[in-house]
Amino acid sequence: MINNIPTDELFASGHRACAGCGQALAVRLVMKAAGKNTIVANATGCLEVFSTPYPETSWRVPWIHGAFETAASVASGVDKALVKQKKRKKVNLLAFGGDGGTFDIGFQALSGAAERGHKLTYVCFDNGAYMNTGIQRSGATPKYAATTTSPAGKKIHGKTEFKKPMPLIMAAHGCYVATASVAFPHDLIKKVQKALKHKGLSYVQVFSPCIPGWGIPSNMSIESAKLAFKTKITPLFEVENGIVTITNRPSKELPVEEYLSRQKRFKHLSQKEIDDVQSHVDTEWEKLAHLEETKVRIS
Repeated sequence: MINNIPTDELFASGHRACAGCGQALAVRLVMKAAGKNTIVANATGCLEVFSTPYPETSWRVPWIHGAFETAASVASGVDKALVKQKKRKKVNLLAFGGDGGTFDIGFQALSGAAERGHKLTYVCFDNGAYMNTGIQRSGATPKYAATTTSPAGKKIHGKTEFKKPMPLIMAAHGCYVATASVAFPHDLIKKVQKALKHKGLSYVQVFSPCIPGWGIPSNMSIESAKLAFKTKITPLFEVENGIVTITNRPSKELPVEEYLSRQKRFKHLSQKEIDDVQSHVDTEWEKLAHLEETKVRIS
């Protein structure tokens, strides 16, 4: 242990992720939380591509690559196989997907796995677009962000819709849900370990900055994640038994412009659009705080 973080590296160095990749760091931390008795089902995406260029691999645990939309369904099959072999209690089962393979094309498999009650922890690495295939807009892309399929021009200023509230959607399935960030390693590890102990499907969404997709320097990944937290764009919370708990609050709140102004994907924003984002962030935070205060069950 170093500062209460395991030193074992189950996700080996030497992979081909971009310098400063938030997802690569997130995977290292998730694997430290899960330990060596773990099986991973991985959807197609950046993680699969940069960690397993044939004949090499960064995985020091059993790892299965499935199609873009099938991480949850592949993991469901592994769950059933482990039950049949009477090994289910000995193994941690993880399903990994990016936001495109989770919020959008993989949602059917994820929702079905939750409804059937499979015991697995699904980890979504949220970088806000389909980054591996060329930075296309996803359901996780923030409003006004420029992508190759929601470009910023004279008539259209990036994506026209706000981000899908995926953690609350999964909470409505009755799952244990947690949001985490690469900027807070101890919080991330604690939540993954808690998720692995829950019966049925648990869902952890990890905020993972993308260097080329966001247009930030390679040394700004963690700083960008911290700014997202301080501006309340990415609140850290968990939902257990349908009850919301905000697990960490910024000691000093910053305006969203502090976060937006440092990324090329938002460089075209007008003050009116920045104000629109600020209003939305404030409203969503108030909703979350209200759910925590009233202890209204989501599921």
